[in-house]
Amino acid sequence: MLTDPIADYLTRIRNASLAKHRMVEIPSSKMKKEITKILFDKGYILNYKFEDEIFPKVIKIALKYHPLTKEPAVSTLTRISSPGLRKYVGADSLPRVLNGLGIAIISTSRGLMTDKEARALKIGGEVICYIS
Repeated sequence: MLTDPIADYLTRIRNASLAKHRMVEIPSSKMKKEITKILFDKGYILNYKFEDEIFPKVIKIALKYHPLTKEPAVSTLTRISSPGLRKYVGADSLPRVLNGLGIAIISTSRGLMTDKEARALKIGGEVICYIS
């Protein structure tokens, strides 16, 4: 049993990208699916597939690399809020990652979204992670 499945999710992606793997398989959950969709929409991963027919359910993620330098598209994945220490922010104090070049994933009352979307809707929430 994992005590922090989101940290495990981020660590698997980080390790696979540093090892230059093309694919990574991660155990599935609703929150991990939403984070995966955000990563795909923002261009940090190449593609994903939810394998819900098999047990245990997994998420297959195709990692993205820059075509010339072969560097991973995801340079840093940092877990901010942990099960032992939750980090909540209001709408007026939402974080900016790399001065707007990266994203922060926020868990709000309207679901998971990036810091830019939460700032536009003027809602705060729990800061899940920083991605750049």
